[in-house]
Amino acid sequence: MRTLYSGISRGTEATVFQGLVPHSEYERMRAPFMAGSFPFPVKYGYCAVGEVLDGEAELVGARVFCLHPHQDYFVVPKTAVTVLPEGLAPERAVLAANMETALNVVWDAEIRPGDRVAVFGAGVVGALTAHLAAGVPGTEMLLVDPDLERASLANGLGLSFVAPNGLDGEFDVLINASGASAALSLAIDHAGLEGRIVEASWYGERQATLSLGGAFHSRRLSIKSSQVGHVSTSQQPRWPLSRRLSKALDLLADSRLDALISGETAFSDLQDIYPRILHATSTLCHRVRYE
Repeated sequence: MRTLYSGISRGTEATVFQGLVPHSEYERMRAPFMAGSFPFPVKYGYCAVGEVLDGEAELVGARVFCLHPHQDYFVVPKTAVTVLPEGLAPERAVLAANMETALNVVWDAEIRPGDRVAVFGAGVVGALTAHLAAGVPGTEMLLVDPDLERASLANGLGLSFVAPNGLDGEFDVLINASGASAALSLAIDHAGLEGRIVEASWYGERQATLSLGGAFHSRRLSIKSSQVGHVSTSQQPRWPLSRRLSKALDLLADSRLDALISGETAFSDLQDIYPRILHATSTLCHRVRYE
């Protein structure tokens, strides 16, 4: 396979780069085709889009997605690649892994028609989760982030936006994709009776603190973790990982999602600026271009 583009998934890759993967998670956090062992440096990444140069005849010349680290050429089994849907630009297909995560979050949250939903964190996963949730008929969807510059991103996706201090009322479903425990505490404060709270952030070795006093018990709230490594329990009997990834690619048909690409860098320049990309809070999905 010859890589055309790959995407930097800032949250996870920053945790890996900073050496914050807990020792207990070393095996579970290995990306497919990763080289080396934690902590950093390792060959990491999982958002590669490219063209098949050699292999099974029906795949030669096809544009495909593969969960593979940032690399210009590589060899993988044919089962590791998924052909892009017709019409999906490879430039946008680098969002597939994040869309797969968002799809799993929505399944875990069990969002139903008419639910009032708040998603905390207007990063790539949070914005994609809100985008999918807003498509459930009758939902009232709010994207919550302290960075007011993310309001324009929300508007471009047709989503309502509010800063944390402007959040009002109770919600049926609250999803934290911000990576901040303060947002999780705010979600508890705004959950209605037997509200569903989904923690979609991954903290690595960072500690998260929250208050379980107040109305947490009287409202009979539940907090559920969501992690893309396993298909949501409700879908497992019918949805192997391959089907979920194919659906994630289908869901990238909306050209408005191009707004989630916050920059592009040539692969030959990546070594020099990779730390800056990961540390910049303005980074959403940074695309890597291969000559």
